[in-house]
Amino acid sequence: MSTSLYAALATALAATEIDEKIALTVQLAADWQAGRLDWQDAGPVELTCGRPARPELVPPLRAPQRNTKSPEGRARLLHAIVHIEFTAINLALDHAARFRGLPQQYYADWIGVAAEEAGHFNLLRQRLRELGHDYGDFPAHAGLWHMAEKTTGDVLARMALVPRLLEARGLDATPPIQRKLEAAGDETSARLLDTILRDEIGHVGLGDQWFRHLCQERGLEPEITYRQLLTDLEAPWPQAPLNEAARLAAGFSSEELSALLAARP
Repeated sequence: MSTSLYAALATALAATEIDEKIALTVQLAADWQAGRLDWQDAGPVELTCGRPARPELVPPLRAPQRNTKSPEGRARLLHAIVHIEFTAINLALDHAARFRGLPQQYYADWIGVAAEEAGHFNLLRQRLRELGHDYGDFPAHAGLWHMAEKTTGDVLARMALVPRLLEARGLDATPPIQRKLEAAGDETSARLLDTILRDEIGHVGLGDQWFRHLCQERGLEPEITYRQLLTDLEAPWPQAPLNEAARLAAGFSSEELSALLAARP
């Protein structure tokens, strides 16, 4: 007898203890692969995003600066990335749990992403521990989740403004971060980010694919719609320098990248 996919997603999303959330996410992905979860179940579920008591969440502008020249500064930088990966688990779970009536592949895609983000979290958390710290030791910000809350009513807006906007900013930020780590002699952390960048191109690409699919269903021109959503929801506009190669690989066109930079406020 199959279990409701949405109930399983809601349980993993609501978990507040880190290891439990990771374990539930991994088990959910395994159950999905084994065909044990019913994606057509119509029963309602209550969605609550569970987080551990630490780290303390602060507004983005209050997040401390991270100087990679010092060991603690590098640990703070890595902690910020670990926090992004933890938030990304919740985001992928919520993408799948919140929106019903989509093709089966939509749920398969975001369940797969949630499991990959759990792997990223474990990988980077282990490196943070090697540097003498752990997740929760430093404050973090909730900018990614704030945009998820703003897009709870429309899957098209969610795909546009979470994976295709905010997660795409990670594609731009990663190479400069790697150069800073390399300059500080932390080649190990820099190389871990190679794996993260490769996978995140795929995650942004899924957001791009589903955004374009939904635009086509609604008779909307994707790139115009994207810029309109940035304005309507007061989202942060993409800023130069863009990681053009990564964004092209994720589905952006050269023309769109130029238009985004030309039209930014």
